Amino acid sequence: MERETELDAVVVGAGFAGLYALHRLRGMGLRARVLEAADGVGGTWYWNRYPGARCDVESLDYQYSFSDELLREWRWSERYPAQEEILRYLRHVADRFDLNRDISLNTRVTAAVLDEASSTWTVTTDTGAELTARHVIMATGCLSVPKEPEAPGADTFAGEIHHTGRWPHEGVDLTGKRVAVIGTGSSGIQSIPVIAEEASELTVFQRTPNFSAPAWNGPLDPETAREVVDGFDERRRAIRESVTSLHYPANDKGALEVSDEERERELEARYEAGGLNMVGVFTDVMIDPAANEHVAEFFRRKIRERVDDPAVAEALIPRSHPWGTKRPCVDTEYYETFNRDDVTLVDLRSEPLEEIVAEGVRTRERTYPVDVIVFATGFDAMTGAVNAIDIRGRDGAVLRDAWAGGPRTYLGIGLAGFPNLFLVTGPGSPSVFSNMVVSIEQHVDWITDAIGHLRDEGLESMEPTAEAQDAWVAHVAEVADFTLMTQADSWYMGANVPGKPRVCMPYLGGVGPYAQRCREIADAGYEGFALA
Repeated sequence: MERETELDAVVVGAGFAGLYALHRLRGMGLRARVLEAADGVGGTWYWNRYPGARCDVESLDYQYSFSDELLREWRWSERYPAQEEILRYLRHVADRFDLNRDISLNTRVTAAVLDEASSTWTVTTDTGAELTARHVIMATGCLSVPKEPEAPGADTFAGEIHHTGRWPHEGVDLTGKRVAVIGTGSSGIQSIPVIAEEASELTVFQRTPNFSAPAWNGPLDPETAREVVDGFDERRRAIRESVTSLHYPANDKGALEVSDEERERELEARYEAGGLNMVGVFTDVMIDPAANEHVAEFFRRKIRERVDDPAVAEALIPRSHPWGTKRPCVDTEYYETFNRDDVTLVDLRSEPLEEIVAEGVRTRERTYPVDVIVFATGFDAMTGAVNAIDIRGRDGAVLRDAWAGGPRTYLGIGLAGFPNLFLVTGPGSPSVFSNMVVSIEQHVDWITDAIGHLRDEGLESMEPTAEAQDAWVAHVAEVADFTLMTQADSWYMGANVPGKPRVCMPYLGGVGPYAQRCREIADAGYEGFALA
């Protein structure tokens, strides 16, 4: 790294986005380096090694599309890929395309400062290195900064404490131990059934119950995989142009337009298909409370069917938010885990958690003695990793100050006042409301094409105008307000982190329409950007 301090681009992060960005930049003949805090590639799939960690997008769609050879040589083993398999895939990609020689591991970016006179950025790392580059691409991931637990007294606990987002790489032996899991979001729902199999006792502390559909995961049929790969170009084109970027059929009818019988058949068919098939079930579910309630009540009935104890079932049933306004979860035997005699559910709505003590977890009612505490408390999503870096743009403007009232971007890609600084799947783009690999490829392609345009035209910089950014931020908010999304205190809204502005961060206008707008902006000479 010391030999390459002057670069065309610095890429921050070596997950799906960073690896692809490096591949694209190299293909353009540009000098680029990836800086990665971990000691290996993989991004979120490097860090999230908790028991049961698995993607909720099917493996055949959760892969790159840029190389036909890569598609044909890699073989996924399951319908939904586990963390270990995704990490092996990304390591294979790094090796396959000789990316590792331009990746600096164990290197955390601490600051990025614009030099306006030269239109370059100086990127500083915790190793003491300084790199100068024309462009900086933030490929830091949307779910990469764990949210700190809101549980006083953790430092007094006599046993082990772990966070799902920073699980020890050597694993944790829970055999015969009393374990507490605090949190029932996606990582909690995935890990709880696996932990229950190993622990002697498991106590689950639930703050907000979530809707979850069965994954029906299993081995991937080789013939099915071959057929998908053979038709992958058309399959990927279709999901890129869809609203959800998922390979599931979208209904063209509303829940309130069909009979009770037809509505029930459609809900049942999608539930039995498993996974995220329920996304796109009816056109009005995310905008009409009455339509949404039909889906929510369907899931409540399913929970009652899967949980033996009626009182436990009722505690697991979500009632505080519309279906889909918190991340829809996908599970394997999650609800059935609460039928075990050695698993206890503590509903923190009726029995609030007060503190962690030496022997375990104390609620308002009693103390639960445990040997291990697992915090499944989620992430400072979408903005946490970017705000952790001291980014200073034009006139010394500090990005985290510019975002004090909520993130402000143009397309979730560019930032007014921060020329040549690009975000991959940033706030203001479909991002976490999509198949992330599809959105990552679309963003990286757009960003690298824009960098190529600057080079070809003999230009040095581009940044959104304040007017274009303001208009886009208003549009993102307008679309969100049209939906039910703002009715939930979700991490989509930043509501899970105390003090974080309550703003709907992802763009809810659909992956296909968003990508079309990005193309139109580029075709119009990068409309809304100032090029210099």
